[in-house]
Amino acid sequence: MTSLDRARDRLVFALDIADPEEALACARSLSGTLTWMKVATTLFTRGGAPLVSQLRQMGFSVFLDLKFHDIPDQVQGACRAAAGLGVGLMTVHASGGRAMLEGAAFGAAQGARDAGCPAPRVLAVTVLTSLDGSDLADIGVERAVEDQVLALARLAQDSGCGGIVASPRELSLLRPALARPFGILTPGIRPLGAAVGDQKRVTTPGDAIRGGADWLVVGRPIRKAPDRAAAATAILEEMAEAEADA
Repeated sequence: MTSLDRARDRLVFALDIADPEEALACARSLSGTLTWMKVATTLFTRGGAPLVSQLRQMGFSVFLDLKFHDIPDQVQGACRAAAGLGVGLMTVHASGGRAMLEGAAFGAAQGARDAGCPAPRVLAVTVLTSLDGSDLADIGVERAVEDQVLALARLAQDSGCGGIVASPRELSLLRPALARPFGILTPGIRPLGAAVGDQKRVTTPGDAIRGGADWLVVGRPIRKAPDRAAAATAILEEMAEAEADA
């Protein structure tokens, strides 16, 4: 496998388009260039399980980013159902607590087994990249962002999750503390010169790879590019070069 192939297995495109038909058209424009598609709450609410099935039929792996956060029984059932769709990655909120995280991991494994498909990785969201220290203080969290992220990451690992979602800015703290195969997925990735948007803790693809990220999520810089495939390829090349340097 070439370094470009490895990069392709690690780059996730955020298919954040509300209309399912437009989303599928966008995905088709990246067929053969990317492997992973992220389906989040707005698109899934409109397109549901049939959209996930269509993406898989097109040859994509699906990251179902619904960030489940509820009582343990409900999250266990949701993860069981999501795993039955054949997705490869899914998210829950680490702040839901140990019993909820354990239920998520159990439900995902059970759902995949029942459906006869590989078990997905359950990724626990630590602190959203749209939040900073002042936002945490508003909801009563007195820890610094970095301390909160690390505490939630260790809880997720202890609870049987397959990885976490965290800002790339915390990679230097997290990667030494969390041995692989426990994975780290990083949103908030912006190529040099791209707009930051509503995310406050961002970095470049190359820096995220060098920092130890396992998957990178990129949306707007690809989605809004005149040539989406070319924009995605440029990011893949940056990732491959960074891996060679690491």
